[in-house]
Amino acid sequence: MTNNDILRRLRYALEIDDAATAAIFGKTGKETSAAEVKIWMKREEDEGYVEISDSDLCRFLDGLIIEKRGARPDGSIPEPLEVLSNNEILKKLRIALELREEELAGVFEKVDFVVTKAEMGSFFRSNGHRNYRKCPEQVLRKFLQGLGKKVKRD
Repeated sequence: MTNNDILRRLRYALEIDDAATAAIFGKTGKETSAAEVKIWMKREEDEGYVEISDSDLCRFLDGLIIEKRGARPDGSIPEPLEVLSNNEILKKLRIALELREEELAGVFEKVDFVVTKAEMGSFFRSNGHRNYRKCPEQVLRKFLQGLGKKVKRD
């Protein structure tokens, strides 16, 4: 799954348009136009396709956190990560949407996908922790699918 796919699925799940997406990017200090967002929404086989970088996707996720939860008390904006893992994406979405463990499990249940409590906890550990586990692409994909169903029904 490419960063463009992730952004596309998030926009669908959260029901946000090009202008709202550009505004979310703007919350991190990156001026982005709706036209630029439209280019990122193109599929790989479409003419004019431009891949969104890890740092830009990270900016979107950080902007989403600011949008949903508010700015940091000191007003600082986090520096975007140069390399964004599935674990980091899941962490940032959990923070932005203020999802607790039960709510995370509920998102996966919407798509009939089972993730145990221990397995879910391992995705949120620090990379060097002995119980850390890389988040497989399938888990992130199912989370985004479930998120779309959860938002639509709730």
